[in-house]
Amino acid sequence: MKNLKKSWMLAAILICGACLVGCGNKTAKEENGMENAQTEVQAEPQVPGTVMYDAAVNDYLVNVIGKNYAEAEYCIPCPILVSTDDGNKEDVLVWGDFWVFNYDLSGDTLKTVSGGNHPGLMHLKKTANGYEVTAFDAVEDGAGNLESAKRIFGDKFDSYQEISSLQEKREDMRLRLTADYVKEHGLSATMLQDYGWPAVALPQ
Repeated sequence: MKNLKKSWMLAAILICGACLVGCGNKTAKEENGMENAQTEVQAEPQVPGTVMYDAAVNDYLVNVIGKNYAEAEYCIPCPILVSTDDGNKEDVLVWGDFWVFNYDLSGDTLKTVSGGNHPGLMHLKKTANGYEVTAFDAVEDGAGNLESAKRIFGDKFDSYQEISSLQEKREDMRLRLTADYVKEHGLSATMLQDYGWPAVALPQ
């Protein structure tokens, strides 16, 4: 898992819009009306919240993946979607470059404690209360990275590569999502700071 403490990580901090979930809570929008559609996302980061299963994806990032990192006061996910396929409600497919960040609040600044990205494919199942993640096919680290990414993303691999290379937009999404989380939870934070980098103002 790629640790958040990479040099680019605070250059322009950011994240996803109006559908955030914090350590355990999230508001999801209604699922769109296409029952058997596969949605190919344009090659740029997308704001989550367009489908019902965003809540399940965020919950998995916070409560499963986020738990593998050093603990902090707040956990904020950033799922950057590549493509979805909800033709089978027993196995909804969500491909993405999934990020999660853990923060401690110091005064008016959220300080990054840990986090990283986990590209891959999430499998979701429809339940009485929405959706839940039943499995996650993660892209491997190290020598198997490229081969496993090609296998998991298949004909969506080029879109994934484009999305994962859009650092500035990805960081903008992170900043936006963090600001939404702050407002939703009534936190005092106005800044975000990664280790070794200056603090960056959250959007108002």
